[in-house]
Amino acid sequence: MFKNLIGDKKFYGMVLKIAIPIIIQMAITNFVGLLDNIMVGQVGTEQMTGVAVVNQLLFVFNICIFGGVSGAGIFGAQFYGSGNEDGLRYVLRFKMIICVAITLIALALLLLFPDFLIKLFLTDSGEGDVATTLMYGKQYLTVMLWGLAPFSIKEAYASSLKETEETVLPMKAGTIAVAVNLVLNALLIFGLLGFPKLGVVGAALATVISRYIEFAIVIISCHRGKRAFFKGVYKSMYIPKWLIKQIIYKGAPLLLNETMWSAGIVAMNQCYSQRGLGVVAAINITSTIANLFNVVYLSMGSSISVIVGKELGAGRLKEAKSTATKMIAFSVMCCMLTGGLMALCSSGFAGIYKTSDSIKELAVIFICICAVLTPFDALNNAAYFTLRSGGKTFITFLFDSVFLWVISIPVATVLVNFTDWNIIPLYAFCQSLNLIKSVIGVILVKKGIWIQNVVAEKSSTKA
Repeated sequence: MFKNLIGDKKFYGMVLKIAIPIIIQMAITNFVGLLDNIMVGQVGTEQMTGVAVVNQLLFVFNICIFGGVSGAGIFGAQFYGSGNEDGLRYVLRFKMIICVAITLIALALLLLFPDFLIKLFLTDSGEGDVATTLMYGKQYLTVMLWGLAPFSIKEAYASSLKETEETVLPMKAGTIAVAVNLVLNALLIFGLLGFPKLGVVGAALATVISRYIEFAIVIISCHRGKRAFFKGVYKSMYIPKWLIKQIIYKGAPLLLNETMWSAGIVAMNQCYSQRGLGVVAAINITSTIANLFNVVYLSMGSSISVIVGKELGAGRLKEAKSTATKMIAFSVMCCMLTGGLMALCSSGFAGIYKTSDSIKELAVIFICICAVLTPFDALNNAAYFTLRSGGKTFITFLFDSVFLWVISIPVATVLVNFTDWNIIPLYAFCQSLNLIKSVIGVILVKKGIWIQNVVAEKSSTKA
């Protein structure tokens, strides 16, 4: 059994070559997000809570973009494995179309209904002023909307790079962008070195500027770089009909899944928020540090989609199954360590924030609960990406979103509205429901129902 779970030196070298640049990029991004969060948290609880609520709404947009490019990315990874550069061009064109469509829909919703969407998370509990929190949230959102377009287009390109095992360029671009973001945060939030003191508006402005810089670096580098499939990609917008049908067939459940999953996470947080603004603040603190430590398993998931997808596209089906099994085991083992580190950092991290002691204490407990469950989250994430790599997107939809909406959200809703449970056992119980999901994930991966080549059909030679 252990022989099947443990790889050799060459295997881990291959995995880390793909995973480490992704980990570095995500870690730097989340670390700056952490510092951004802390800086805003120094201004006040209402400002921190308003920003946290808006970021939950933007989280749905980000995940929808991820879902939009991921459906096409299944084919991108397998086209790369089969050496089909025309296929890679078709996939990038499709991604651009879907990203523009998602961005336009998001802008329409956030521009038309900002008050309604933000107020969903605001419940008066004496921990902060609701009206003031709404005002800061709207100020932050107004500026952040300018960053949606560059983010979505950059993601289309960056995902295509990762599908072709090029993870260094996105890492470099992300590193530069977050460095700019960090410096501008300090200058614009607090008004250092003669800059205006803009508070939450300054935090948003710094983020938007950094996104345009990252966008420019990625786009220019791609079209001037060595990846041949970027050259002439817009000579036409032709995409073969058979591929459009297949991407929609495989990708629609994935996009629906990401949309429903992100909305489901927001719905879970909305349930918790009914216990007061203090809970919203504590969950914001928890999410910030959890995002920093979770980059390990999230990066491993992205690596699985690239490496296993390449194996499937090249027709090496038996090797794909062995690789997936070892990568899942590696992800879980790594996250036993990161979970322990997260728990150790919980008290010191929460203490940084300029907020009440009760919110800090609640955040420490939430962080420790997340830390204990991190290895199981890693297993679920790795199982999801394994199933997705073979195009089993409807099954991933059932595994991910349907589980969340059929099990987790109803349980949270009932406990919040029909019991007097304290928020701590309520949060712990609802988060622990993912243990059921872990069992399902192991069964699905072991059955091997995901092992298939989805690009075996010959495509047109017209680029």
